[in-house]
This record gives sequence, structure tokens and C-alpha cells, in this order.
Amino acid sequence: MRRHILQRTCLGLALIASVVLFGHLAQAAPAFAELDRRDTPSGYLARLLVNETAFPGERGFLSEADSKGAMLAVLWVLHCRIQHIPAGYRQVQIAGVRSTNIIDVITGAGGKRQCEGFYLDASGRYVTAPRVEERVENLLSIANRGGKPGRFAGLLNYAQGLASAYVEDGIRGADRFSGLKRVGNTEVTGRAYSWMTDVGSYHPGGNFVAIPSTQEGSLAGNRFFTLRKVPK
Repeated sequence: MRRHILQRTCLGLALIASVVLFGHLAQAAPAFAELDRRDTPSGYLARLLVNETAFPGERGFLSEADSKGAMLAVLWVLHCRIQHIPAGYRQVQIAGVRSTNIIDVITGAGGKRQCEGFYLDASGRYVTAPRVEERVENLLSIANRGGKPGRFAGLLNYAQGLASAYVEDGIRGADRFSGLKRVGNTEVTGRAYSWMTDVGSYHPGGNFVAIPSTQEGSLAGNRFFTLRKVPK
């Protein structure tokens, strides 16, 4: 009897050890996609790139290449608002702020937000709207399911890679809009300085000029805008 009890005890302990070991292995499995913390410049910027881009199954999604192109184009808009202010314009007219800090360009100043859902609180901490975090968490959950990385992981990692590279070394990649000279009959500055959801009635107004689809101005559900060469 004691032998049977001992055998059952050993078997039970072995099963417990197996469950514990399996749990540790499951926890140790690497994630297919991760974003830096929201309270870091690279993590905050990555969330903006993700938030502004269509993912599989969402309106505006065409392909991974299109969505990656949109992320890069959004990053170039932010960069141009800092480093490439055209002659005849002031930074505050285009970016709403006077700063060389990309976080300021994202969040705005004096309560005037530049990117919807992204702002600084009274203590200067990075804040994203709850809907932004909910979507990001959902995308990460989808990306980290299954046995191998897929399209969601690829897009999330691309966004984080762009953001990290920009924060560390500056922008990488070609500006697809830098060579624009004319949109229709309107002379323009080239480069993009704004983007909005690609709905016909959406327009930032003023001297912004919508880049038509024939000039790759529509990417992943976003419409990009350049500026009139000669301001009104």
C-alpha cells in the first residue's frame, strides 16, 4: 500500500513539474511583434504610425507594401514639419508649433493638438486616447497568435523599426513626394506637410494641396497634402 501511495505521489509531482515547466516555456516564448513603451519617444512615435495606417481587414487596406509606404510617408510629413519648411512659410503655420522635437510636432502646444488622440498631459507625460491603446493592444494580440509571424507582426515591427531608427539616427528612406512640382495647374513646394483620412470632403484648408492618387497621394486610407509654392 505504501508503495502505491509513493508511486501516485511521485506521478503527481511529475505532472505538477511538467505543468510548471510548460507554463515557464510558454511564458518564455518570444513575441512575434512588440512595441516600445508608450512613455518613450520611439514607442510613442510607433503608436502614431500604427494608428494612422490601415491593417488587414480594415477600410483602406490594400497591401502590406501600401501600409508600410503610408507609415513612411507619415514619418516624412512629421520630419518635413521640422526640417523642410518652404520659403514663404513659417513652421508654426504648418506644424502648429515652433520646435525641433518630433513629439512636440505630434502633440502640439497650448492645448492645440496636431494628431488626434495624441497629446501631453499637465505633467508633460505622453498620452494616447483609450481607443488608440485598445486598437494597438488588439493588433498586438492578433500578431502574436499562431505558430509564426504574419502580416500583422510584419506591419507592427516595421512601424517600431521606423520609429526607433528615426529617434536614434534620423529619418531613413526616400521621400516619395519630394520631387512634386505641380498638382494639376497648381505649382507646389514638393514634399508632404499634412495627411488626413482619405475622404473627399476632408481637407486641412489654407495653402495645402491634395496630392492626387495618380501621384501616389493616397496610401492605406490616408490622403497626403503638399503646399502651394506661392502662399495665398
